[in-house]
Amino acid sequence: MNDFELNAELTIARLGQRGEGLARQGGDMIAVPYALPGETVRAEIDGDRAKLIEVLTPSADRVPSFCKYFTICGGCAVQTLAWAPYADWKRGLVVEGLSRAKIETQILPLVDAHGVGRRRATFHSRVHDDGVGRKRLDLGYMQARAHSIVNIDHCPILDPGLDGALVAARDAARVLIPLEKPLDIVVTTTLEGLDIDVRGTGPLDFGYRQALISVAERYDLARISNHGETIIERRPPTLRMGKALVTLPAGGFLQAAAAGEEALATLVREAVGGAKKIADLFAGSGTFALRLAEKAEVLAIEGDAPAMRSLARAAHETEGLRHLTTQQRNLYSRPLMAGELEHLDAVVFDPPRAGAQAQAEALAVSKVPTVVGVSCNVQTFARDARILIDGGYTLASVTPVDQFRHSAHVELVGVFKKTSVMTKAKRRGRLLG
Repeated sequence: MNDFELNAELTIARLGQRGEGLARQGGDMIAVPYALPGETVRAEIDGDRAKLIEVLTPSADRVPSFCKYFTICGGCAVQTLAWAPYADWKRGLVVEGLSRAKIETQILPLVDAHGVGRRRATFHSRVHDDGVGRKRLDLGYMQARAHSIVNIDHCPILDPGLDGALVAARDAARVLIPLEKPLDIVVTTTLEGLDIDVRGTGPLDFGYRQALISVAERYDLARISNHGETIIERRPPTLRMGKALVTLPAGGFLQAAAAGEEALATLVREAVGGAKKIADLFAGSGTFALRLAEKAEVLAIEGDAPAMRSLARAAHETEGLRHLTTQQRNLYSRPLMAGELEHLDAVVFDPPRAGAQAQAEALAVSKVPTVVGVSCNVQTFARDARILIDGGYTLASVTPVDQFRHSAHVELVGVFKKTSVMTKAKRRGRLLG
């Protein structure tokens, strides 16, 4: 029996935070995935969600989808909306998130940072019994609003450097079928070829490791690793970050698109202006630190040891950089405090999705003239921004950046300027809060 029961005509008012069309029926708001603002659609309603059956009156902004898996695969929420209204919606996610936090600032137009596509992809694999004693492997992306896998043979939003990634990932998953474990296979395109990190296997014995080495040789992979532990590195996988050539840590963090990384780095460089001494916090493998060190002294701090080693090695081997100091440190438990910040002209922080509350608290009582926040989560950015604003900073501007085209994921760069000192009352209230 179909879970969707009520067949109705709906008029779509706007796009929601996940890219779904929103329509009001009575006093309820109904989410209709793949419907666009202004459209009249027929849909089967189940609670506050609906399944799109037919577009009765299409939007003038509707364009053809370009992927045969659209609406089946859960990777893209919005493919059929023309660029201008799409960019308005994406920017609107930032506007709405900051508005809810009662933060007012200049929000600049969305920066298109998709470039040639995503240079890293995560393919999911699952093993099933086909009913006659054989095992079937599914490999691809998660199905939209479901836990099953959509087997794919091509993804048009990936960097051309990932051509061949699906075939290699499927072969790696195939040799691990006897484990019968759900796997995530992360493939990155590098200057030396594909880099694969397999996740979910647990420790692997000699036989499985040898089988994965054979996969690496068969597809001429630069490296294959198991949850960050290198199994074989045939060539060190590297990427350019400014002047520097960085060897990526196995399984380490990386901006999804090369154009996205460059866009974020450009915004950061512009924001720090002529700063001579800069701290880059949550520095990763050097996305910002290595570029900033071309014109300034930089202190780069990162909690992940492999990432810190990659950054330090790249800095040591790159000519023409100013003094770049690296420090491994957990900024959640040991944020850089006001006394350590006092000699700095600017601070850049780019934390994971959880944000940087403890570090924002320390920055709020500092006298650093310029603070630049990079974030992939507008909610945690707004929380940290409020801390800085209460500490005497002004949020001068926010720039949304779109390197995850067709999804509801948006990144941003916020520029803070110190305008006053936190009062003792505010400081006491902040600490008690």
